[in-house]
Amino acid sequence: MTSPQTRSGRAFSPWEAVPITTELFTISTAVSDALDHSEDEDLAEPDDATHPVPPVAIDAPVSAAATDTPAIVATDAAVAPTTRTARDKAGSKARRRAARQALQVKNYVDLQPPARRPEHIKQAAPAVKTKLHLKKQRVASTGWIGLRDSGQSTQEEAAGFEEPGWTPSHTLPDFFAKKPKWRGFKLVKYLGPRTRPILDATGRIFGLQGGHPDDPNWMAEVHDPAVEAMEAARSQCKVSEARTFHRRGNFAPLTAGDSYGGGQMEPGALVNGVINAAVLASLMSNIAFIRLAGFATGLFANWAPNLYSYYLVRIRRFYKRYTHLRRPFLNSIWSACTFNLGPRTCCLGHRDHGNLAFGWCAITALGNYDYTKGGHLILWDCKLILEFPPGTTILIPSAAIFHSNIPIGPGERRYSFTQYTAGGIFRWIEHGFRCEEDYFNSLSPEERSRERAEQRARWTEGAGLFSTMDELKSFT
Repeated sequence: MTSPQTRSGRAFSPWEAVPITTELFTISTAVSDALDHSEDEDLAEPDDATHPVPPVAIDAPVSAAATDTPAIVATDAAVAPTTRTARDKAGSKARRRAARQALQVKNYVDLQPPARRPEHIKQAAPAVKTKLHLKKQRVASTGWIGLRDSGQSTQEEAAGFEEPGWTPSHTLPDFFAKKPKWRGFKLVKYLGPRTRPILDATGRIFGLQGGHPDDPNWMAEVHDPAVEAMEAARSQCKVSEARTFHRRGNFAPLTAGDSYGGGQMEPGALVNGVINAAVLASLMSNIAFIRLAGFATGLFANWAPNLYSYYLVRIRRFYKRYTHLRRPFLNSIWSACTFNLGPRTCCLGHRDHGNLAFGWCAITALGNYDYTKGGHLILWDCKLILEFPPGTTILIPSAAIFHSNIPIGPGERRYSFTQYTAGGIFRWIEHGFRCEEDYFNSLSPEERSRERAEQRARWTEGAGLFSTMDELKSFT
């Protein structure tokens, strides 16, 4: 058998695989490059605003970029080729670039659901049953988002208790001592990498103690590199001290992705200063976070297939319409993510009220702490305290459920990585890609009456998208 040859007749050199590492793209290099190009920009903190999308008529056709080759925009730096060979080369390069751009747009629009894994349903850890009636939880009247909370759970409000500082103060003895401060709570142990569903009083799976893949190298290959990336990001990002104090606690957050709500006129990409944008680019290109994002999406699709389908249909429509917007991760269903850089990320009690009310938020814990003593996730409305080891993921409807953390011990470190989608994006899609005011102004009195009725039913119908164990087993 002869060795393979090039077109010129020369033999190929022996093929040797060279591992590609994240050293090709480091935070320090990205930040240095960013500073070289933007020394005078105010980098003290990210802007809460977003880049708005250009106005789009309701009856306008979908952007050609969704199906056709994107146009190549000439720049001042481009030099017109002077010979036929050079022109052919330039044309070939432009076509390849256009093909890559078209493929990228196609990949973001044609989001494919992960393969169903029925064996994971069969191998799940015993379900955690609660007395919570999910459909009776209070959310915003439109049914799209949660209610802004006062920073206190129902139990705390009844007792007149308020957290004394910017870090959570409730410890395990407050719930499980002989004379506990808070009664009726249940400690949910971590049972290894297997997924453990959390059921409401009707048997619907509204939460998951997702664990992590049954991979002996998960901690070394995914968790540890993610922690290293978080620590590097914390040292490189520019977040003012004032922005490290917020309703969720005292730690530095970096957020990326697309959002709509909070006074925005249109959906758009969350804005960050040039340094933080470079830091986020490094984190989102890190294979560890890509794997974490994909794992959480797999959990979502497997354990809440009806809700996942609801997301899938609408998210495809959204990114087909706005081809210049990008989800943080190609393999993730969510439109936004936050890297909570700690170094002691433990949240005060809150609801993430801007998220889709009946949607799932994925929370991944990272760090070096004793998960049997601290870092637990408290679900106040259903009186559960979940052990939350580093490297594992939990999914909850964070806009509807009041939640917080048990503090970690002295000298320990904890970070978190969260993924979610704003309820406003779903509302924008359902209203024909326009704001609520324009949408209601376009309706007749009869149509407005029907829409009000749909609003009243939306939360109940949305909560009904969560599956039961019997439903999941029937799919296998």
